[in-house]
Amino acid sequence: MLEKLMNMDRRLIFILVAVVVIIPTLIPIRLPTRVSEPAQKLYDYIEELPPGETIMLAFDYGPSSLAEPEPMAKAVLRHCFNKGVNVIGVTLYANMPTLAHGLMQKIAAENDAIYGEDYIFLGYRPGALQVILGMGNNIASVFETDYSGTAIHEIPMMKNIKNYDQIALLLDLAAGSSTEAWIVYANTRYGLKIAAGVTGVIIAQMYPFLQTGQLVGLMPGYLGATEYEKLLNAPGDGTVGLNTASFVHVLLIGLVLLGNIAFFIHRRREE
Repeated sequence: MLEKLMNMDRRLIFILVAVVVIIPTLIPIRLPTRVSEPAQKLYDYIEELPPGETIMLAFDYGPSSLAEPEPMAKAVLRHCFNKGVNVIGVTLYANMPTLAHGLMQKIAAENDAIYGEDYIFLGYRPGALQVILGMGNNIASVFETDYSGTAIHEIPMMKNIKNYDQIALLLDLAAGSSTEAWIVYANTRYGLKIAAGVTGVIIAQMYPFLQTGQLVGLMPGYLGATEYEKLLNAPGDGTVGLNTASFVHVLLIGLVLLGNIAFFIHRRREE
C-alpha cells in the first residue's frame, strides 16, 4: 500500500481531478461564503446609484484569462440592468472587442436591456494612455462611432454624455496593469471614481489603492464574483468556479499529505 501511494499512476490523479471538477459543475453545491468589505462597497455604490446614471465597464483582459473576470462582468451587468443603471463598455485589449460585445448582448437579452438606451459598447482604440486621457476631455473625440459603426451623437444614451463628468464609476475588469493606468490618468487627473475586479494573481497589488481611497471597491477573482452573486442572490459562474477550485485544492492537499505520510512511514521502516 505504501509503495502504491508513493508511486501513484499520474493517470489516476488526472481521473480524480476530473471527477472533482465535473461533480461540482453538474451538481449545484454552494460552499459558505462571507462577503468581504471591498466587494460590499462596490455593490453598495452601484446599488445607491439612481436609475439613469451611467457607469463605464472596461473589459481589460484577454481570452486566456477570461475565466475569472467574465463572471464578475455578468454579475455587475445584471445588477446595473435591474437597477436601470446605464453601461458603457470599452476595452484596452485588441483581442477583446468581439468577446466583450457578445457578453454584453447576452446579458442584455436576458434582462430586456435595449442597445443604445440601456447600454452601448464602444470597442477598442490603440494607445491605452491616449484613450484614457482623451475620453476625459471628450469621449467622441476618441470613439467617433460605437463598435457597430453607429455615430456616437446618434445614440440616444450618449446625447448627454460628453466625458468622465457624466460617468458615475469606471469598473476595470483586469488581468494586468490596466487598473493602475485608470487610477493614474482617469482618477487622479479627472476625478473619475474607479473600482476593479481582477484575477487572483494580481489582487495583492490592488489593496494599497483601497487603503488610499483610490478604489471604491474591489472584486478578487472567483471569490469576488461569488461574493457579488451572493449579494444579488443569484449564483452563477463565479460560484461554480469557486466551488470547483476549492474541491480541487482539497483533493491536491489530501494527495500531498498522503504521499508525505507514506514516504515517512516507508523511510522509518527501512531504518
